[in-house]
Amino acid sequence: MGYRAGVVGVVAAAVTLGAGPAAGEIVDPAEVPSRTSISLRSTVPGVRWGTANETESRGGLSISKLYLADYALRHGDGSAQDRDLGERMIRYSDDGAAEAMAAKYPYAIDAVAQEYGLTATTGAGGWGMSSTSTADVADFLAVKQRSDPDSPLLLWMANPGEVAADGTRQDWGTARLPGVTGSKWGWSDMGVPEVASASVGPGFTVSAHTYGTAEEQTQDVLAVVPEVLRDLYVTCLPWPLPCRLGVAP
Repeated sequence: MGYRAGVVGVVAAAVTLGAGPAAGEIVDPAEVPSRTSISLRSTVPGVRWGTANETESRGGLSISKLYLADYALRHGDGSAQDRDLGERMIRYSDDGAAEAMAAKYPYAIDAVAQEYGLTATTGAGGWGMSSTSTADVADFLAVKQRSDPDSPLLLWMANPGEVAADGTRQDWGTARLPGVTGSKWGWSDMGVPEVASASVGPGFTVSAHTYGTAEEQTQDVLAVVPEVLRDLYVTCLPWPLPCRLGVAP
């Protein structure tokens, strides 16, 4: 959950595509409504795909808890309390746990943004008013998969609670994609609907943010991303297999 409200956009925007030499050219003419921003990354550096608005700074919602927990795990005091708060934040999106962690490490989100080069991410005003982009989230998770695959952060994402601390069912957006092995969700609890989701899978990360409902985000994600994933996994048929995107097993 999160505190930030947003404005719903309804104008359609064309998807932009990008991929490194390892993946070759990916062609996808599908369009995603501008209400939704989506980013897909491979653990192969340079292999990437995103909507035209993927670098747009939007509400961090509870996705920002990923940054907060990562800071505590790597730069905190190593206490059992930090680990417990981190697990509650990621698996159950517990706002109380996030408040306690942010009080202890008030500059955590900004520090992680600087460390990972997340140019659209800021923690000013507290985690509940933080901002990020789907590009930053997907890039951050791709780095975690490459450089810190045993992080408890990824383990917690792989074992989310079916229901969050506030009773919200955690089951939409990127989590619905084939091959996903772990997810984190975010949502606004004031104003117009605003939701986010971020997921990891074998060799890829994906993030989405929607000025709209969970159902609308799921619709937008499933309309495009499975096709892109199939293109990137083309050398690994039958799909999906546990291989790196664009690289034969």
